[in-house]
This record gives sequence, structure tokens and C-alpha cells, in this order.
Amino acid sequence: MSTTIQSMARSRRANATHHLATDRLRQSFAACRVRFKWLGTSKTLSPEQKDQAAESFDAEGEFLSAGKKLINTRDPVYRDLVAIRTQIRKFWKDSSLPFPEPGVRLIRQDRIDSFNEELTDFRTRLDAAVRNLENEFPELKLQARERLGSLYCDTDYPDSLDGQFAVDWDYPSIDVPEYLRRANPELYEEQSRRVAQRFDQAVQMAEQAFLEELDRLVNHLAERLSGSDDGKPKVFRDTAVENLGEFFRRFRELNIGSSQQLDELVDRCERVVRGIEPRQLRDNESLRQSVSTQLAAMQSNLDQMLIDRPRRNILRPSQPRPGDRQ
Repeated sequence: MSTTIQSMARSRRANATHHLATDRLRQSFAACRVRFKWLGTSKTLSPEQKDQAAESFDAEGEFLSAGKKLINTRDPVYRDLVAIRTQIRKFWKDSSLPFPEPGVRLIRQDRIDSFNEELTDFRTRLDAAVRNLENEFPELKLQARERLGSLYCDTDYPDSLDGQFAVDWDYPSIDVPEYLRRANPELYEEQSRRVAQRFDQAVQMAEQAFLEELDRLVNHLAERLSGSDDGKPKVFRDTAVENLGEFFRRFRELNIGSSQQLDELVDRCERVVRGIEPRQLRDNESLRQSVSTQLAAMQSNLDQMLIDRPRRNILRPSQPRPGDRQ
């Protein structure tokens, strides 16, 4: 009986903690959306071109799917452009928590100014990279003409790259509009429940994302520290340790305190590697074994949490439901 009572008490405390975290998320975070405009680098062949290509295989063009690359996407100037887009996406993800609405994530309200400044810098870098690509574009088109042969078509390319590559961001409202309370109280209550459910799902998604990332980082480092290759300690990059440090920083910044178990697990992991440099793990065999043993013990805890907390199916309707805001 006492075990049942203790279990119920733990469940009540966990629910209370979860509800507090949901309220904290709604009060302290804002929705943010980052979008790109990006010139396509490939194009589907026209029906006539597919028929021509199909003749080589004695096939019918309508049963053939084929396309052409408009430019060499391995060109260093274009790859610089793609690298900046990748960095923007990583910065956005690392600065925010997931939300069960496509294209939307949650950032701390007190970080909005610095977030704007960082993205503005990224936009400046992106614009400079576009200008570099503009200078290179005639040469890329010439290369495409030589490589595509009769498939080359000058109208596939814009006259200018101005406005063809861009990044934009905004802060959409994800709450129920106040006017709806007066216009239709019943619908307002319905939508309020849906918003509350979304934030509840966001808390669950944040916990799951943190847990999965920690599990991946711990498993990777533990695997690199254990055993040997050809009788020698396995080689590991500095990032195997540095990425854990970056995770702890982001967890402290974005954690909403929704799971005491997760908080304690992160604290334990941080204590294991605190103050340890990658060079020390390479040079000090006893330290290497000690850290490896502690991480192995943590792996079982992480695995159990992942089993106990299966990924939840977050509904993401492709079409608006009746009553949804457009």
C-alpha cells in the first residue's frame, strides 16, 4: 500500500512540475519562424526532352522521370552560400525549443534582441555571398551550357540574382486572439484548449529532444573511450567532449524545468566531464577508464528513460480544421 501511495505522490509531483513548466513556457517564450527564399538549382526535363532521353533506352517518355542540374552546386562560391544557410538553421535550432506547428520554434523572450542581431549579421553575410555568386554566375552558366548540351536553356536562369536568395524571420502569434472572446466565447474556449494542448506537447517535445541529444552525445563519447583499435586507444575528436559542453550550455539556457529526472541526469553527466580537456583523456589512461565507466553507467539510465518516455505522435494537420485560425 505504501508503495502505491508513494507512486501516486511521485505522479502528482511530476504532473505539477509539468504544468508549471508549461506555464513558464507560455509566459517566457515567443514563437519564431525563419524562412528562406532559394533559387532552385535543378529543373525537370520538358516532355519533349524526356521523350528524347527515353529513346536512348527504348522507353516511353511519360514513364521516365528526369531532371537537369542548372549549375555546379559543388562550386566553392555556391557552397559558401549553402554553408551560411546551414549555419542559420543551426543557430535557430540551437537557440530555440520545438513546437508542434510546422516551421515554428520557441525562443526566450529576453533573447529576442540578440537573436535579431545575430540573424541580421547572417543576412549581411548571405547578401555578400550572393554578390560573389552573381560575379561567378556567367561562368557557371557557361559551364552548364557545355555540360548540358542541347538540354541547356538560357530562360532557365534569372537575369539577376537580386532577390533570388534571402532569409527572413518573424514572430507569429500562436495564442488565441482576444477579440474572439467577445465575438464567440464558445469558440474562444475551444481554441484556448487547443493552444494549451500545443504548449503541453511543446514541453514533451523539448524533453524528448534534450534526452535524445544527450543520449547520442554520451553514447558517442563512451564508445570512443572504451575498447581499442588494433591494441591502441580509439581515436576521438575534440568535438566529442566539446559538443557535450555546448549541450550543457544550451540546456541551462533553454531548460524549463519540466523533468526533475532529466535535470538530475544532465547534472550527473556534467559532473563527469567537468574540467576535463580532450588531451587529458588521450594522455591519462586511468582518467579515460574512469570517465568511460561513469558514462557507461549513465547510458543505462538514458536508455531506460527513452524506453519509459516513448516518442509521442504530435498531430500536424496538413489542412486547417474547422475553427482553426487562418
